[in-house]
Amino acid sequence: MRTPSLKRLAAGMLCAGLLVQASSAFSMGLIEAYNLALQNDPAYQSAIHDHDGSAENRELARSNLRPQLALNYSGSRNFVTTSQPTDQLPSGKYTTYPHYVSSTSTLNFSQPIIAFDNYARYKEGMAQADYGDAQFSSRQQDLLMRLLSAYVDALFAYDNLHLVTSQRDTLLEQKQVNDRMFKEGEGTKTDMLETQAKLDLAEAQLIEARDGHATNFQALEAIVGTEIKSVDGLVEGFEPKPLQPADFESWRAIALEHSPDIAAARVAVEVAKDEVAKNRAGHMPHMDFVASVGKDNASSINTYTEDSTVRSYGIQLQVPLYAGGSVSALTRQASAAYEKAKSDLDDKTNQLMLDMHKQHYTVLSSIAKIAALEKSVESAKLLVTATKQSIKGGVRINLDLLNAEQQQYVAQRDLAQARYTYMVADLRLRADAGVLGAEDLRVVAANFSASQH
Repeated sequence: MRTPSLKRLAAGMLCAGLLVQASSAFSMGLIEAYNLALQNDPAYQSAIHDHDGSAENRELARSNLRPQLALNYSGSRNFVTTSQPTDQLPSGKYTTYPHYVSSTSTLNFSQPIIAFDNYARYKEGMAQADYGDAQFSSRQQDLLMRLLSAYVDALFAYDNLHLVTSQRDTLLEQKQVNDRMFKEGEGTKTDMLETQAKLDLAEAQLIEARDGHATNFQALEAIVGTEIKSVDGLVEGFEPKPLQPADFESWRAIALEHSPDIAAARVAVEVAKDEVAKNRAGHMPHMDFVASVGKDNASSINTYTEDSTVRSYGIQLQVPLYAGGSVSALTRQASAAYEKAKSDLDDKTNQLMLDMHKQHYTVLSSIAKIAALEKSVESAKLLVTATKQSIKGGVRINLDLLNAEQQQYVAQRDLAQARYTYMVADLRLRADAGVLGAEDLRVVAANFSASQH
């Protein structure tokens, strides 16, 4: 089973130069749409920035174990008045007015030696970065699924509009035939009314189909960031491929190993566990190796003519004794969050398995459904032809033809929908399992062609 390779797919398509120019006349293919979505989809761009920010958690984590270096400096100009008692002056005191500049600079160095809290922060930060990676992987596959769903929705809306328009046009022709035959005395008023009723319904369905066409194309445009007039149609002779592996237990095992959603939930448990350790470390001693170099220049009035340099190194130990109960409270709070994260993992796994069951069943049932509907379409076409011949022989009536044509339209619409449902379910199953890759997108894209529309 393949591992996800959406990043390689994006890079490959960009390097291959699949640059799509926005145009009001071209038919957009699935690969072109995906390439544009990588650049223009707001949700995906948000995911990129979120991932970039999350990746910095690794550096933040490492900083807890690295040494700290700080330079402090202070300087001032001093104006002093000093008086000393003396018998040599009439005033009885000797006054001086020294003016001088004083400064103090210190370079401090510290390196954690025993730091349970720092180590817990390190582990937590690394886990948070892993969580961001898992989420981004999920968002990448989410982009592909949103794009594919919007693409096939737009395509189905296009097909449905075409079918409804064809049905309406057929009814218009039938109405003209009924009107002519009625004028020639060969038709009946009932035939005219039946056709008119079907035609009125078809006009209403055509309005609804146009609205659906506009809405679904707008949804696709919001993802790719450009106007779309048409999309590539499904190639003739499309046949669904058997699902591999076919059994659900194999897919379940794959998902437990590769699903980014499950991976993110697992990392969330680790983050919560490290948060407990970090808060519990509030009871632990903390020891640093410290060193400093300090230089004083005229630090006081008594030494304003002197400079001094002090170098020191040693250890600094801090033993927390009591913090008002906050450490215990924070630890209990973090422990509750840890238990919640474990429950969330179980819930996420159960939800994912339920969706995978649904997609797995949909893929298998869609294969059989497509085969049945292909036969239904062929039978419906034959029924329309046979009904037309029977009407000429006086065996069938106008209503039989209208019903046969309606049956053909419904069969064609259901077949198109079943094919698109199969495609989406197949890729959704792979996305849930965490193995949706570049080859899967290429396989799906090969089923579409601009010549079909």
